[in-house]
Amino acid sequence: MDFKVQTTGLEALATAGADALIVVLGGDSLPQGLDAAVAKHAQAAIKLGDFTLKAGQAITLTSADGLKAPRLVLAASGKTTLAAARSALASGLAQIKSRGVVSAAVTFAGFADELAESLAEQAVLAATDAVYLYRHTKPSAPAAPKLAKVTLVVGKDSQRAAKSGLARGEAIAAGIELARECANRPANYATPTYLGQVVQEIGKAHGLKVDVLDRKAVEKLGMGSFLAVAQGSDEPLRFIVARYEGAAKTVAPVVLVGKGITFDTGGISLKPGAEMDEMKFDMGGAAGVIGA
Repeated sequence: MDFKVQTTGLEALATAGADALIVVLGGDSLPQGLDAAVAKHAQAAIKLGDFTLKAGQAITLTSADGLKAPRLVLAASGKTTLAAARSALASGLAQIKSRGVVSAAVTFAGFADELAESLAEQAVLAATDAVYLYRHTKPSAPAAPKLAKVTLVVGKDSQRAAKSGLARGEAIAAGIELARECANRPANYATPTYLGQVVQEIGKAHGLKVDVLDRKAVEKLGMGSFLAVAQGSDEPLRFIVARYEGAAKTVAPVVLVGKGITFDTGGISLKPGAEMDEMKFDMGGAAGVIGA
């Protein structure tokens, strides 16, 4: 997905060119300085009772007079916190998810200027979450949403912060998607060997030192419990260690540990068959660390 910043500002949202203009409204009243056309349509929807400024409320207005975008989506966050803003944007994106929208302009109105960077980050995370669909081993999966371009509309004073937030958000979103792809793959695809290969590829791309230990190396380290669990599978075990050593030697290391049992066979006779497929998620901890 392509993300960019546009410095139109709240007062000129009518000129934003996209298939949909999504305005996230913070607070219990319409923000001051809001584009006149957007404010007019929001007030009309509120007066009709079709929309309120309570958290979770969202509405789509089509062919709204005075707007370049053919769709105006209003989404209320209620509170002006980051969590509320992201939740509201998710509601707004849900309005257009199945409508063939390829491009969307997004803005946050009624939020503190100092939140510009964090709001941009949350915009990326909300948008990428809205379009994610696991398809690798599911050819029958429904078509993915068409949204491919998101433009964040901010004031000129917030441009630098917004660009920084987008960059950070894209990095986090890439990690989240990788974690999802690893976790969603069936156990006969996401084997220990596969996970080791994924981490080795990441190491080559980003300069990490990667060690993928096999059974002999694990036995040498005396990891009896791990060896015992691995005996439940014909798949060869792997113990994966990735190191990023970019900080000064005086800085204390941060260690992330994720459980990577690719299929939970422990106590299998006690588990209902209907939920057996979910046992592949026992490696979700490792998937999260790989994404990070």
